[in-house]
Amino acid sequence: MIGTAHASPAPTRTTAAHRDPNVLRWLTAYTASLLGDSVYFLALGFAAAKVAPAAEVGLVMAVGAVPRALLMLGGGVVADRFGPRLVVISSDAVRCVLILTAAAVLALTTPGLWLLVAVALAFGVVDALFMPAVGALPPRLVARDQLVRLQGMRALAVRAGDIAGPPLGGLAMGLGGASTAFAVAGGMFALSVPLLLTIRIGELKRDRDPASAGAPEPEDGRPADGEPVDGTAWDELRDGLRYIRRHRLVGPLVLSGAISEFGLVGPLNIGMVLLTRQRGWGSGGYGWIIAAFGAGAAASALLMAVRGRFRRAGVVQIVTLFGGSATIGLIGVAPVLGVAVALALLAGLICGVCGGLAVAMIQSASDPAYLGRVTSVMSLTGFGIAPLVYPLFGAAVASFGPTPVFLTAGAVSMLGGAVGLASPAVRSAK
Repeated sequence: MIGTAHASPAPTRTTAAHRDPNVLRWLTAYTASLLGDSVYFLALGFAAAKVAPAAEVGLVMAVGAVPRALLMLGGGVVADRFGPRLVVISSDAVRCVLILTAAAVLALTTPGLWLLVAVALAFGVVDALFMPAVGALPPRLVARDQLVRLQGMRALAVRAGDIAGPPLGGLAMGLGGASTAFAVAGGMFALSVPLLLTIRIGELKRDRDPASAGAPEPEDGRPADGEPVDGTAWDELRDGLRYIRRHRLVGPLVLSGAISEFGLVGPLNIGMVLLTRQRGWGSGGYGWIIAAFGAGAAASALLMAVRGRFRRAGVVQIVTLFGGSATIGLIGVAPVLGVAVALALLAGLICGVCGGLAVAMIQSASDPAYLGRVTSVMSLTGFGIAPLVYPLFGAAVASFGPTPVFLTAGAVSMLGGAVGLASPAVRSAK
């Protein structure tokens, strides 16, 4: 059966996530992997800048996103077929060998741009396997009532990687150039592998909240309880997409997240640059806004990690989605930098709670055999939507200015909240 292979003995289900050594080992391995990612991208950019003009540097940095986007859904099938633990361990091991080999080549010779392009492409392929698998692991590490806490802990690890990764990479670059930075990145992946090998995961049963389960109705001869389809990879992918579409809770939440991502990815990633330039706040102003949003997101992660559970999680998720969307839209209206920074801080706090709850609800309601494919679709909406939105958002700001475009983007994101509001399963999720 899909998703049941390679499962280790189930972990104790009564231990709080922040006190579970098994969870803490996974979190340490995950943080090391995040640091490896951050140092790798920095090293790749500096290595490309030494051998290529600026336009080609951008190409090298972007080329890894192509296989990641194209293969992401297939990565979900692989995670469900072989088990997320095996895929995560294998992915980090391959990344370790890949990056350490690149470090050795860079130390011994001065290769052309072809090596960096090849490394970026290979890294993107492995990422397409790693991301769905690592997203499918949390429900196998803790009981359902600990998922919110674990999502908060995971978000804190992401923020730690964002903060510590660039300085670590910069220090490595200063000590020995790109080859040393690649070696440090490879070392981070090497650190994660033995930790991952010690992790025990549970062969999950359907211990979900019956009110949130939303099992599909029978169709095309499939059993009423949503029994997975065994067949080719393409059959399994179609089965996973059909499962998401027909699930009363997972389907609306995934659709809601995709719509909200479409509205918010522009303001959060390039909108702040365009806004600070138009307002005359400069790079310093941009730094303050982004730092405030990050601080708010870190505070929300800490809140989830400490609180562990929210009553009426579905209602809270809908309300925070509306609130976060409105707050990000209002950043474009801010007349002075201080107001924009305050709104960004509030937006980070609200959006962090919204996103963490959405992921926890999806993971707790999904059939274990579909977790990899569900996670792959969620990841694809983030990585696949962004390239489409950036040029559209930039052109709109150039034509109409940042204020109406930010407000429109916030309104689009609110449509995602409307999807959740229209779903009885989301409103009643606990």
